[in-house]
Amino acid sequence: MRALVCKQYGPPDSLRIEECDDPVATAGQILIDVEAAGINFPDVLIIAGQYQVKTPTPFVPGNEAAGVVVAVGDGVTHFSVGDKVIVNSSGGAFAEKCVADENKSMHLPEGMSFEQGAGFTVTYGTSYHALRQRAELEAGETVLVLGAAGGVGITAVEIAKAIGARVIAAASSDEKLAFAKDAGADELVNYSTQPLKETVKSLTGGKGVDVVYDPVGGELADQAFRATAWHGRYLVVGFASGDIPQFSANIALLKEASIVGVWWGTWAMKNPKLQIQNMQELAVMIKAGQLTPRVTESYSLHDFRAAFSAITERRARGKVILRLT
Repeated sequence: MRALVCKQYGPPDSLRIEECDDPVATAGQILIDVEAAGINFPDVLIIAGQYQVKTPTPFVPGNEAAGVVVAVGDGVTHFSVGDKVIVNSSGGAFAEKCVADENKSMHLPEGMSFEQGAGFTVTYGTSYHALRQRAELEAGETVLVLGAAGGVGITAVEIAKAIGARVIAAASSDEKLAFAKDAGADELVNYSTQPLKETVKSLTGGKGVDVVYDPVGGELADQAFRATAWHGRYLVVGFASGDIPQFSANIALLKEASIVGVWWGTWAMKNPKLQIQNMQELAVMIKAGQLTPRVTESYSLHDFRAAFSAITERRARGKVILRLT
């Protein structure tokens, strides 16, 4: 099979397409022919050796894919050869074949393409876990989403709206904000031209927001934290800006606010039944038309450098996909 291989830590440009042995499904696993795989910002960190947990080289990166089951391991009961599936593979997705645990896989929802499916698990899984389990978001509350047009940001906009929240989308350009508006955002803030804290405070009548969803980090984090309301919850989702923010502890005290970490991958591993339940609830929301997975850029495996550039240059709106067929 062809696969994208990381032989030493570095930028995505250092990856190589190589012929590799097909993986084998062991007990509790399924093997799929990969139709499409999703690229996420953490993939860039993993390839560079900068993620929280280092993957020993050489390895095939990629953590989510969609395709067709071609073999099942011992003990698998929910999938059969020929099933169309979405998998969270925990590595190995940027290849023509990959394996995944049965409890990290789901059937491709009716009406969803392989490309949409490949961009579903990580982004929607992260945002749903963040807003449901970590923020305990309730209808009627207000959510500020930073990086609102990006892969996870746009899903946070959709999910928060589906829960019944008011959504303030923040992004760096009017084009990105228009994308967030199309996904259901109620208010828009261009933080390249508007002061984030003051604008958010104005939009909320001085109260501030109940929840901040932040996959960006960097210099905007402190402004956003200061724009939270009493008992506000600040969700630390990631650091796409490259800078890990420092927060003022006195703001947490004065507002009785919470800084809440979100590490969906590890949570899903520790809570497989809850993770499956989350995925099932998301599938129901998609079927009801509340969520629409947005794939805006799709590349062949040979064009992987251009695909990663859309992520590293922060140009991506919605999901970036690699096609393996």
